[in-house]
Amino acid sequence: MSMQWTSDLATGVAEIDNQHKEIFARFDRLFNACSEGKGKEEVLRLLLFLQDYVKEHFSAEERLQLREAYPQYAEHKAQHASFIAEVERLACEFAAEGATLPLVIKTNKTLSSWLVQHISKTDMAFAGYLRSQA
Repeated sequence: MSMQWTSDLATGVAEIDNQHKEIFARFDRLFNACSEGKGKEEVLRLLLFLQDYVKEHFSAEERLQLREAYPQYAEHKAQHASFIAEVERLACEFAAEGATLPLVIKTNKTLSSWLVQHISKTDMAFAGYLRSQA
């Protein structure tokens, strides 16, 4: 199994698309590690990366939304906050219990599913708004 960014997830904003590609590449590393029986080693790297990188990424998206007076800004920001809270919850679980198999599976399923859904629906709605404003 792998997790690849595809052009149907392109928002048309190069900075955002490049950041999405990096996030997908990191998830793909976890998927590949899991298929090699090394998911426990990779899950911490993903969680540490996400704790920093998504805050930077979400801030970039939110600045653009504010600049463009995006009417769904508050809802979009709330989804970002929810994802950050989920990453923090998983990191706390890792700190308390270590890299258990259930944690690796939960990280894989929960976060990757959220990411794909968020980009394909919420981010694409924002991309449509940007195109309509051009």
